[in-house]
Amino acid sequence: MPDITYEESHLKVLRLLESDPGLSQRDLSRALGISLGKTNYCMRALLDKGLIKMQNFRNSENKLGYAYLLTPAGIAAKTDLTRNFLKIKMREYETLKQEIEQLRRESQSIY
Repeated sequence: MPDITYEESHLKVLRLLESDPGLSQRDLSRALGISLGKTNYCMRALLDKGLIKMQNFRNSENKLGYAYLLTPAGIAAKTDLTRNFLKIKMREYETLKQEIEQLRRESQSIY
């Protein structure tokens, strides 16, 4: 998997945690295709920004059981990141669509 941008990694983590707050950092690392160290760095940044909070389940049998919950600021940030990412992908799509059309025209004129 190619390197993902800082914003893209934050968006992906927020989306994953919104759908499953019980994911471990190891699970997130696998889902993102990045190292556990990079995942930990990303998680710490999201925690420091107040976009997620960590809840420890002390009464559970698994003493390392945590849930990562999106805060209201995290939900707002996820929305903003989604909008920005969508704009970027739409521009890429339009550029790719134009390139495909150009290649079709060129391939038809060859024969």
